[in-house]
Amino acid sequence: MTTDTTAPDQTPSSIIGRPKRQRWQPDRQHVPVIATLTLLAFMYGIGVVNYEGFDDIQVVLNIFVDGAFLLVVAVGMTFVILTGGIDLSVGAVIALTTTLGATLLHAGWPAGVVLPLLLLLGTTLGLAMGAVIHYFEVEPFIATLAGMFLARGLALLINRNSIPIDNGFWVSVAQERIRFDKGVFISSSVVIALLVVLVAAIVLAWTRFGRCVYAIGGNADSALLMGLPVARTRVAVYGISGFCAALGGVLYSFYTLSGYSLHAQGLELDAIAAVVIGGVLLAGGSGYLFGTVLGVLVLGLIQTIITFQGTLSSWWTRIVVGVLLFAFIVLQRVVAGKRSVQR
Repeated sequence: MTTDTTAPDQTPSSIIGRPKRQRWQPDRQHVPVIATLTLLAFMYGIGVVNYEGFDDIQVVLNIFVDGAFLLVVAVGMTFVILTGGIDLSVGAVIALTTTLGATLLHAGWPAGVVLPLLLLLGTTLGLAMGAVIHYFEVEPFIATLAGMFLARGLALLINRNSIPIDNGFWVSVAQERIRFDKGVFISSSVVIALLVVLVAAIVLAWTRFGRCVYAIGGNADSALLMGLPVARTRVAVYGISGFCAALGGVLYSFYTLSGYSLHAQGLELDAIAAVVIGGVLLAGGSGYLFGTVLGVLVLGLIQTIITFQGTLSSWWTRIVVGVLLFAFIVLQRVVAGKRSVQR
């Protein structure tokens, strides 16, 4: 007689086949965007609690109205940073665009000629910097720094004084308001900026070019081995950044109705800060355009809170942005882990 020595199954039948519950965890690359969205909601809540009238919808819309040109510039900067590059020339390109545009309009040139000429100028300068960066293997920081000096110098050469713009087309676009209700409106510049965001988001998410941008930022050598057009894409992203900087300059001239060679000093740092706070990795290869929009809103909300406070210097905006920038760079490092080291 054989004795069965196999241990009986101790697992209750009710547990057999029951799937394990898994706690939902966000994708690691989504963490910075979620952090930015949480920060934005927290800051808005602080404003609503502490300041009367802060919950007015026009307060939020004013952030878009005042920051439309920055949003467009930040879109171009997003493309560049996603490839692991940087563009320090965008503020100077805005100054050059406003100065040249105001000078030509003052000389009687038609707006239909001046506008495409300004966009072509910014795009050409961006493409030139991209070509120098890729084909001559110059660091983006150095190449775009040279572009910054070139654009700012040309603006100063054209005219050192502030030039008012009284062209009929320019004034009508600058004063155009899209009204939703009494006292609730946005400017035409906001519509242009949102269209730029929409087009850029589609390009990054659903086109081969967008996939190449992410691939180059992830690892340019691997992208080249995969047969991706690294050279063409890298040059193109700087062309996009130049185009967005020139368009941002046009929107800036709508906002101020003037051209000035000292316009937008330091705006390149605001654009970089907005992109990084929005969750785009400085090393490239990860990030979303939606995060960049959130980053621009964070910067605008900081300025709005300081304005409502009334007793703080505008320099507190820079201090708070600097602290947030450090915090998000650390967060990126924690989220990315040793990714940059392993490349």
